[in-house]
Amino acid sequence: MTDLFEPLTLRGVTLRNRIGVSPMCQYSCAPDGRPTEWHLAHLHSRAIGGAGLVIVEATGVSPEARITPQDVGLWEDAQLPAHTELAAAITRAGSVPGIQIAHAGRKASAAAPWIGGMAKEHGWEPVAPSAIAFPGMAMPRAMNEADIQKVIADFTATAKRAIAAGYRFIEVHAAHGYLLHQFLSPLSNQRNDAWGGDFAGRTRLTREVVSAVRAAIPGDVPLAIRFSHTDWTEGGWTTEETVELARQVKALGVDLVDVSSGALVPAQIPIGPGYQVPGAAAVRAGAEIPVAAVGMITEPEQAQQILAEGKADLILLARALLRDPYWPLHAAAALGRTEALRIPPQYDRAWSALGKMALNPAIAEPAPEL
Repeated sequence: MTDLFEPLTLRGVTLRNRIGVSPMCQYSCAPDGRPTEWHLAHLHSRAIGGAGLVIVEATGVSPEARITPQDVGLWEDAQLPAHTELAAAITRAGSVPGIQIAHAGRKASAAAPWIGGMAKEHGWEPVAPSAIAFPGMAMPRAMNEADIQKVIADFTATAKRAIAAGYRFIEVHAAHGYLLHQFLSPLSNQRNDAWGGDFAGRTRLTREVVSAVRAAIPGDVPLAIRFSHTDWTEGGWTTEETVELARQVKALGVDLVDVSSGALVPAQIPIGPGYQVPGAAAVRAGAEIPVAAVGMITEPEQAQQILAEGKADLILLARALLRDPYWPLHAAAALGRTEALRIPPQYDRAWSALGKMALNPAIAEPAPEL
């Protein structure tokens, strides 16, 4: 039975437990796309809180790949120093630093969600496989061959920079209605060339991005990909197609599939605790590949049960960790596994009362200067 606090090894990288920080956009950069003090505090605190993997939010592979002008980017070397500092801080806290690299496609050039609508400053024309707008957003320009080749090159270059910055886990974003997902689904991809049409055509860009990124990063660094396993809409991308594509990208060097769902088009989604876990279980069984489960996983016992039942290999948390950066420590206490996590000595006086915990002296090193 897989334990929530059991290490997980993917290629040459070992996570100290099966808890990860899901990539969560903060919309908190200047238009230069460089991570800020906010990102350092936000992600470093969750590494200190005990997560085995900390994944930096969807990071634009080009300026036009961002969701908003306030997104993190890694499209140029000038952004490297801030990313290097961020990856080092996560590493010093005992977590594996990861990054999700992404292109928003037709969902680009939006304003931050607490503002709503399209960006009024620093905006741009979005691109997509077909000139079909997401409801309420700008009409995108249909991509030509040069645009598509540029996307592949941008993902490749960003992956190389991510390795140079010190990230040890790379995730390609092909979910949530962003560009690669837009190519996958017939609801958004109505091309009749080699990049659309049948399953092979619609999945071609994702496969070529995966192949290029895998070739660009070291062999000991794991490569993950996030899929929306269903569009929750008739005529859209399906779980069965996700399983088949997961088999194909596994053969291309993907080590883990991060299984989410939806967000390509507005849809009625049966949201509830663990509502996306069946999709993760289907991909794990059908493609015989490690998977991460996400979506309304909030309780330690719930996370442990998902692993114990063989439905996932890794639990990625989002809102639960926004509410409580120390969720892993609280989970260890709730499950009677306080010996499994290493606590910073600065915090020992608070946590030692819950039971014996091994200290992590490495975290006692001086924090990096901002």
